[in-house]
Amino acid sequence: MKLLKNLALVFITCLITTSIFAQSNVKSFEFKKGEILDILLLTNKPDIAKDFEKYKKTAFPVAFKRTYRPQPGFSIKETTQGNIQPTSFLFGKWSDLKNREQFIAEIDNVVPDFHQQRRNMWSIFNLTYYEMPRDISFKIDKSKYIVATSYWKKDAASFNKFTKTWLQKSIAKGGKEIIQLTNGKSPVGYYHNPDLLVITQWESKSAFDAFYKENLKMDHKGVLHVNQFVLN
Repeated sequence: MKLLKNLALVFITCLITTSIFAQSNVKSFEFKKGEILDILLLTNKPDIAKDFEKYKKTAFPVAFKRTYRPQPGFSIKETTQGNIQPTSFLFGKWSDLKNREQFIAEIDNVVPDFHQQRRNMWSIFNLTYYEMPRDISFKIDKSKYIVATSYWKKDAASFNKFTKTWLQKSIAKGGKEIIQLTNGKSPVGYYHNPDLLVITQWESKSAFDAFYKENLKMDHKGVLHVNQFVLN
C-alpha cells in the first residue's frame, strides 16, 4: 500500500511538473480597446550591459510614467524572408495613443542622449506601434513553430488580392493565425511600418515549409517588401 501511495505521488508530481512546463511555454497577451501594442525588432551590440543600466535609470522612468509596461518577448531563430536579421522580437504596452506619442515628444528634453544611448546598444532598433481597435487577447506557444510575417504594399488592389490568397493558403496548409495587425505607426528614425503583420502558429517546421514553398511561387507584383522571422 505504501509503495502504491509513493508511486501515485510520483505520478501526480510528474503531471504537475509537466503542466507547469507546458504553461511556461505559453505567453499570454491582453489589450483593451485604445491601448497601444509596441513591436520592437532589435539586435544587440556586444557588451551592452553597462549602457543598458544607464538606459534603465534614465529612459525607463519616463516611459513608466507614461504608462509603458514591458510584455513577454521572443528571440528570432531565423530570418526566412527580407533584408534585415534582428535577433529579438519584443512586445510592449501603453495605456493609450496620447501617452505613447507624448513619450516620443518629450523624451529628447528629459534624456538628451536618448537616441545615442540606443545607437550605442543596438545595431537594429525598429519600432511599430498599433492602437487596438477593440479588446484583443492572444497566446503564443513557444513549443510550436511561430512565424511573424510583414508585408508592404506596392499596389493596393494587387496587394489585397495577394494577402487574401496568402491567408487562405496559410490556413489550408495548417497555419493558425495568432494575430493580424494593420494601421501601425513608426517614430522618425525607427521606421518599420508594414501594411500587414501576421503572426502564425504551425505544428512543425515541415508544415510551415510546405506553405513557404507555395508562398514563394505566388504572384508578388502588388508587394513592395517583405520581412519574415521564425520566433523562438
